[in-house]
Amino acid sequence: MGMEARVGQRLWGALAVVLACGMVPAGASGLPAQSDLDAFMQKVMLRRDDNWKKFQQYVLDEREQIEFRGPGKLPLWGDRRDYTWYLRDGFFVRSPVRANGVTVSEDDRRKYEEEFLRRQQARDKRRVALTVGTTTDVKELPPPERSAAVDPDAPGDAQSLIRQTREPQFISSAYFLKFKFEEGKYALVGRETSDGRELLKIEYFPAMLFSKEQNSRQHRREIGQKLKEDNQDATLERMLNKVSLVTLWIEPSTYQIVKYNFENVNMDFLPAAWLARLTDLRATMTMHQPFPDVWLPKNVDFYFSAMLAIGEMDARYQLNYMNYKLATATARIK
Repeated sequence: MGMEARVGQRLWGALAVVLACGMVPAGASGLPAQSDLDAFMQKVMLRRDDNWKKFQQYVLDEREQIEFRGPGKLPLWGDRRDYTWYLRDGFFVRSPVRANGVTVSEDDRRKYEEEFLRRQQARDKRRVALTVGTTTDVKELPPPERSAAVDPDAPGDAQSLIRQTREPQFISSAYFLKFKFEEGKYALVGRETSDGRELLKIEYFPAMLFSKEQNSRQHRREIGQKLKEDNQDATLERMLNKVSLVTLWIEPSTYQIVKYNFENVNMDFLPAAWLARLTDLRATMTMHQPFPDVWLPKNVDFYFSAMLAIGEMDARYQLNYMNYKLATATARIK
């Protein structure tokens, strides 16, 4: 079945459910009327980044895994890293704990933390400079202070409270899709129950997900591109948008994205299909409530597979965030 036929079936199915949902009185069970779906999604987009600053002192653990498999699902290579996140000098710092089961040495851990902290301070300073229009060189930042011991769970003073303005990496990694509100691109396709919560299932058919309008200021300011290259980029962007589908599960009373799934319906238009044909591409992000009324990332899962002359190859990349806890007790990273 062709890509357009598959998308058409999804649209007709979505329309049938929408019409059925439209028979429910507006506001019943917290459901928005279909005519208000765009306004509802606009609030959802604004709501995404509200949670990570609600508690000013907390820590969490992260596990990062990557795996490559060859024909017949034969394992070719894998890597697993464990980290702890804690607040240092007002910034969330990612501290390495283990690499493939081996404990990271104290010196390597400290070096990684200091480099990570400096990068985060520089990013935050650039954000502030863009906001207020200053030109202070980020190189003027003082080096991060070295600690005699790392106590990620220790209650701290005002210096340990969140001071960074840019979202930490464990938040930006979860919201890997930088989609923005697009009027008329959403379809309410049903309701699902998860962990005792009734969620709205909404399909988003993007027009600008891969467009330059969605990219950073730096990308938009790039100059010197030839017209031919721009046209090629624009054609590729349109095709990627055309075959992409994002499904969102949303808690309606708080406008909170609980989960979203990204998939490409068909990628046969990509160049060099004679060498490698992408057969599957999908990604999923899930949130949970480690603290009451606070939604934070739980896991992120990327998967792709491609068909080569030697057979099908696939790769999976996973991030798991766990053991969120308030910084109320002294402890050491082990």
